[in-house]
Amino acid sequence: MPILSEINRYLKSKISLGKDDYAIPKRWMPPNYTGKVKLSGRKFFVNPYEFISNIIDNLLKNASEELDYSKPLSFIKNVKNPDWIRTSIVYSAHVRATAAYVHDQTTLFVPIDEKGYTESGTFLKMLMLIPYFSSYNVDSIYLLPITQSSNKFKKGEVGSPYAVKNFFSVEKDYHDTLLESEFTPDQEFAAFVEAAHMAGMRVLLDFVPRTGARDNDLILEHPDWFYWIDIDEMNDFAPPKVDGLGFVQPSKENLKIVYNDEQVKNHLKKFRWDPKTQNPQKWENFIDKNKNNPDFLDEIAKEFKVITVPGFSDWINDPQPAWEDVTFLRLYLSHPEEALKYIDGANQPPYVLFDVVKSSLFPGKEKNTELWNLIANIIPFYQKNFGIDGARLDMGHALPDELEHEIIKRAKDYDPAFVIIAEELSMDNHIKAKKNGYDGILGNSWWAEPRIKEGWFKKFISEVAPKISLPTFATAETPDTPRAVTREGKETFSKLTAVVNTFMPNGITFINSGYELFEPQPMNTGLDVEDPVEERFKNLPSTDQFYGKLAFFDWYVLHWDTDHHMVKLLSLLGTLKEEVKDLLKNPDNYHFIDFSEDASALFWWNGEKGVVIPINTNFQNPYFFDIDLGYYTWKSNHNIQTKLENYRRGESSWNVQDAHLKVTINPGEARVFFIY
Repeated sequence: MPILSEINRYLKSKISLGKDDYAIPKRWMPPNYTGKVKLSGRKFFVNPYEFISNIIDNLLKNASEELDYSKPLSFIKNVKNPDWIRTSIVYSAHVRATAAYVHDQTTLFVPIDEKGYTESGTFLKMLMLIPYFSSYNVDSIYLLPITQSSNKFKKGEVGSPYAVKNFFSVEKDYHDTLLESEFTPDQEFAAFVEAAHMAGMRVLLDFVPRTGARDNDLILEHPDWFYWIDIDEMNDFAPPKVDGLGFVQPSKENLKIVYNDEQVKNHLKKFRWDPKTQNPQKWENFIDKNKNNPDFLDEIAKEFKVITVPGFSDWINDPQPAWEDVTFLRLYLSHPEEALKYIDGANQPPYVLFDVVKSSLFPGKEKNTELWNLIANIIPFYQKNFGIDGARLDMGHALPDELEHEIIKRAKDYDPAFVIIAEELSMDNHIKAKKNGYDGILGNSWWAEPRIKEGWFKKFISEVAPKISLPTFATAETPDTPRAVTREGKETFSKLTAVVNTFMPNGITFINSGYELFEPQPMNTGLDVEDPVEERFKNLPSTDQFYGKLAFFDWYVLHWDTDHHMVKLLSLLGTLKEEVKDLLKNPDNYHFIDFSEDASALFWWNGEKGVVIPINTNFQNPYFFDIDLGYYTWKSNHNIQTKLENYRRGESSWNVQDAHLKVTINPGEARVFFIY
């Protein structure tokens, strides 16, 4: 029996024991819910067992008994290629935060409340949100890493999802107490994927193949797969600064300067051989005593006086501090070939430096073949055991080309329609990403769109996006950037970008969790932030429980009960995109119309129908548009429907004369007209 049905059967058995005291926000209530509900303000109180079972019942009712929804959706739909991603609407979620809520309304948030409810996010509650995602016509759910994370060297109240402790184990904290001990986190994740597939949604995961937690479980079996420093160097460890170079990446031309720098020479002296290489017999005895010890890294530090090294950027003189909670995997058992002329290769213990991190450009001679094979099998493990449909590779650009290709190949061999997104921020590298086998890129729309006055917004939609060979995430914010609502224009800017990113050429519409709620607090401060400390403390009032908290590292609940949101707008945009999806599939149907520094229009036309989106990026003044539709369509008469006005459904004041659409657009507004 599929695991979703088993969980549903269990939930039904508990309905009579449950109480109508489980609070959920208004947004989570499905339109077709038939169970008992108590309303209090913006909150609904339900019997949680009945509530979730009702959602599953509706999914099962519309599902085919002949199909196996535990398989990738491409298997179910008989899809053979990954082109489905080109017109997708992707909702990005961090399970722990996205599905968190204070279900016991008598207290502040706690991970598990006094009633025993799990208030932090779980896979079961992500399943509960599937009708909510459906309201936006979301067809893909992208989850930040769900692998088991570590609490060692954590940067906040809880470990980062990117500090992976076990690559083949699902996060145990995503288990829901409603299911007691009847089901494992693995089964609960499998049920979520099944449910998503029944709703017509694919599931994409974020994978981290280049780094692991400082106490990654692989250490016990393969300590030589990691880099080690003297324990006395731990507290003051930082990536070395290199005099004579700016903020640059390592290259063959600057490597001599790097290795001759005194800070770098001192940096190399901090490294030690792994504990097994130091003393094989002592290591064997250590493993006998500590193989089941969760604090084995502490014991290694005590007995061998070494510890795994923190990770850091592959950019020289990057202002970022060291990444205290993660460490690099040792992809080569030999030093980089280019570095051998600068170091004593035989006596230098394995070390991490900018070139070592960038192993795609600076390989060693001896591959760590066993580790490569393990890394290449991570995605297939989740494909075969959970039926996932796509992945984003974190730091894939830093992997050796051969390993990167093997990771992609094995995933595609199992499912040719499996989508892999490159963590490629430079739009200029789209051709390279396509050549390497990727189906899309993260891109930098999140950087360009807020820079309206500098001209980057217009340049992105007129020159950059239309010309790329792979689709890119179309979004004004990501889990690593400031929130869109904190940029100039605030809520108006958020709405403007929501429209543009729905119809962006070569754009994968990307909804970052909380974007629809005008959530001001970033999840992380890794990109486009001058002062990470200031950024995390400037967005919420000091009286807010989550003031200064970052969802990557702290417990966090989105402000679901806010009066300010664009839920209806995104729902409408999702409907509109579905209506013209065939039109948007072909970038050749796209035209950019430029009017002034502040005014432009996106125009799609395939010979029979089209969409025109006039955009006014001036947040103070309106703009009068006179758009000659006939110039692009070679037709003198058109039927025109207003689909979006003032970010709502409605009829606007406009007229058509001799194929000219004439309309005044309000400050910071983008309207949508369908043309036939």
